[in-house]
Amino acid sequence: MASQKHISCLSFVIVLAFYCVSCYSFSYHEDVVHDYMSPLSRVYTCCIRKALRYMFQDPGFSSSLLALPFDVDSFGAKGDGKKDDTNAFKKAWKEACSSTSAAIFSVAKNKKYLVTPIRFEGPCRSSLTMQISGTILASKQESKYKKNEKHWLRVEGVDNLVVKGGGVIDGNGDIWWSKSCKVNKTLALTFYKCKSLMLNNLTVQNAQKIHVTFDHCENVQVSKIQVTAPEDSPNTDGIHVTHTQNIRISDSVIETGDDCISIVNGSKNVQATGITCGPGHGISIGSLGSKNSEAHVSNVKVDGAKLTGTTNGVRIKTWQGGSGNASNITFQNINMKNVKNPIIIDQYYCDQAKPCKEQESAVKIKYVTYENISGTSAGKDAVIFKCSKNYPCEGVVLKGINLTQEDDGDAKAICNNVKVTYVGTVIPRCSENLVQEQPTLMISYLYLEKLVSRNYFNT
Repeated sequence: MASQKHISCLSFVIVLAFYCVSCYSFSYHEDVVHDYMSPLSRVYTCCIRKALRYMFQDPGFSSSLLALPFDVDSFGAKGDGKKDDTNAFKKAWKEACSSTSAAIFSVAKNKKYLVTPIRFEGPCRSSLTMQISGTILASKQESKYKKNEKHWLRVEGVDNLVVKGGGVIDGNGDIWWSKSCKVNKTLALTFYKCKSLMLNNLTVQNAQKIHVTFDHCENVQVSKIQVTAPEDSPNTDGIHVTHTQNIRISDSVIETGDDCISIVNGSKNVQATGITCGPGHGISIGSLGSKNSEAHVSNVKVDGAKLTGTTNGVRIKTWQGGSGNASNITFQNINMKNVKNPIIIDQYYCDQAKPCKEQESAVKIKYVTYENISGTSAGKDAVIFKCSKNYPCEGVVLKGINLTQEDDGDAKAICNNVKVTYVGTVIPRCSENLVQEQPTLMISYLYLEKLVSRNYFNT
């Protein structure tokens, strides 16, 4: 530990010396009001002032300069890809998280660290950076995973966290993919209840199931992330957002066997820009409302994406029997190449072996805009709106859409229970703007509900 402090102090001295040199070159051009001071005194005063200014007025500078390093090697990690380094990771994290000064938890470059399921728990006493420059490798031993273990790497309750470094997080998922997803439901990298989180410049690959999950987080910045897994790897979503607010995902490449990005219940103020997706299942909101549950998603914007060879493009999917709503959603500036179902709303989603029974209730979908979307569809149906009979889709806008078949044929739109507003050129268009009439009983029920909400029956 003493050597780590010495390194930090040495870094400070080097930077201080740099400022002193710059002050020395400037000292002879100071205002005449300082002529009473000797050049040496002027240099001394200048560099001290600069150092104090950066230490106390620029927290980012001071934290990076004075942060104490806690590298896993110093706590016994071998990084040979064979020895279990989990205990070394736990010890290094404990020290870093309890540091009263800004800390850096570091994983060295050009090494592979074998790690079993581990939790990086907060709250931590100061700001913390996880500098992942090497490879963190998941154990393939089934005995290392508890029966109900749902997480491999879980970061919980840590605020003001930066995760970066250009390294790799490898879930070694190939041993699980050939088995039922019920055998291992482990999520590779999960951030739970983290606020002011930044994830930058990492590769996450071959997850056991979902690659990166943000669960109950706030104020998240994700950029320059690469997620990769084989096209046939099951349930390997790239980035999964649940119960999370104010998250921005940018400039990332995602190639998986499931959704590139999935946004589910409890999420709002979600932005995704500069996304390259494919292979995979596209960018999805949902699924929502499974097992008759209530779900809410709002204020989602996907602005700037390229999808290639995906099984869906931009999709909203909900189960019958659910409730709640998905609203204020925008998909814009998107290019599709050989994509099945480029634009799709499916309120009859049914991901199970036996057919789903028909149910009256549904998650309400409203205020959805598709703008400046072009490219090619792998099949005839480029636009599909399969909306609920009882809760039709509302406020759907198609603006500047140009989708054709990959083989240069004309694409078509299938539109059920939706009213669409067209702006500018829209290809293809719905043959009908049809909302099926609701059963009289349902209309009466809704009308009765409105009267009750307005207190018409109060005495």
